[in-house]
Amino acid sequence: MTLSFKFGTVGSPMGTPKKPGGSAGAIAFSASIGLNALELGWVQSVRVTEATCALIKSTGAENQVALSVHAPYFINLNATDEEWVKSRKRLMDAAHYGYLAGATDIIFHPGSYFGNDPKDVLKIALPRLQGCVDELKKNGDDVTLRPETMGKSAMLGSFEDALEMSKMEMVQPCLDFAHLHARPGDGTMNTYDEWSRLLEQYGKTLGANALKRLHIHLSGIEYGAKGEKNHLPLSEADLDMKALFKALNDFGCGGRIMCESPIMEEDALNMKKAWMKASGEKEK
Repeated sequence: MTLSFKFGTVGSPMGTPKKPGGSAGAIAFSASIGLNALELGWVQSVRVTEATCALIKSTGAENQVALSVHAPYFINLNATDEEWVKSRKRLMDAAHYGYLAGATDIIFHPGSYFGNDPKDVLKIALPRLQGCVDELKKNGDDVTLRPETMGKSAMLGSFEDALEMSKMEMVQPCLDFAHLHARPGDGTMNTYDEWSRLLEQYGKTLGANALKRLHIHLSGIEYGAKGEKNHLPLSEADLDMKALFKALNDFGCGGRIMCESPIMEEDALNMKKAWMKASGEKEK
């Protein structure tokens, strides 16, 4: 039996050799150590040729590594009209070239509230996101856009925000469980019951099938009253991964779990081991 979740890193694993290097090298290296997913870290800008995309796609297929893209950080669905033009281009480029590279999911940070009421911000954000979806459909760029749940309370990207955005076609959340734990700033969102309530709401809002196609970011995390400070190795943080994995297993979840710990592939493999223990699943 194959595992319900594929595991990998966000960005190239640290052990990726210099040659062949690049995304193709990262894919081959991931597969060689037992990881079967990779999120391409296009976080500064999208600077990739169609030829490179073709190589990434064929390498992913050869190695049976599922690909996603982390779009540039500088995307903000709540930007000024002038800034939105640039933000939109970053998201659309990530989606278009990601699709050419064989990526199925495009992860992005939704932006900031700038101190405004989340409901008012969504009135701006949702039509803009819908416009992006409409254009992707027209162009045949068949990807899922995934707004990430963010770790600071000032950021657009609460669990509720992500669910609201995901009511439109071609959009589903990227559930960053470390961010969800850090966002309240008080150590909550770290128990079996809390994760279960969240997954129940996810399934109710987006359908039971959506629980089988989760895209998860996971790491240890340091936080304060305003939320996330920085990512930590799992062993140095208070995130209760055992409780989380029990909830994911009990709700029949599947998809991808992507590691954002500073010790990237080491913790990705730790997560894989922990999942096999929690679920009783074995690799065939």
